[in-house]
Amino acid sequence: MNSSPTPKSIKTSLAIADASSWYCAITLVALILLTSMKEISLADDDRQQVRGSQLLDRPCDEIYVVGEGETLHTISDKCDDPYIVEQNPHIHDPDDVFPGLVIKITPSKPRKLLR
Repeated sequence: MNSSPTPKSIKTSLAIADASSWYCAITLVALILLTSMKEISLADDDRQQVRGSQLLDRPCDEIYVVGEGETLHTISDKCDDPYIVEQNPHIHDPDDVFPGLVIKITPSKPRKLLR
């Protein structure tokens, strides 16, 4: 019995190995693309949560974090606090308000709780 591989069996083995490596490479690229698309769509969803009417629906707690597109004037109107600048000595310029700025809110009228 001759146990040495024949040239035909070597060629077949190489073709099978080559085809399987291509399938693995294509599958890996497809998984990477799908994962990156999912991350992009999640990032878009996070950004959309701050826009539109949801910005107006945010509660006016005693500690308030400024959102994107908000000004002290819009926050003052929404929270019914005309003295935001006076109560927040860390705000030196009322026009220099940025998202993430933490301010203290003291509404002049108590808000009604929605049920």
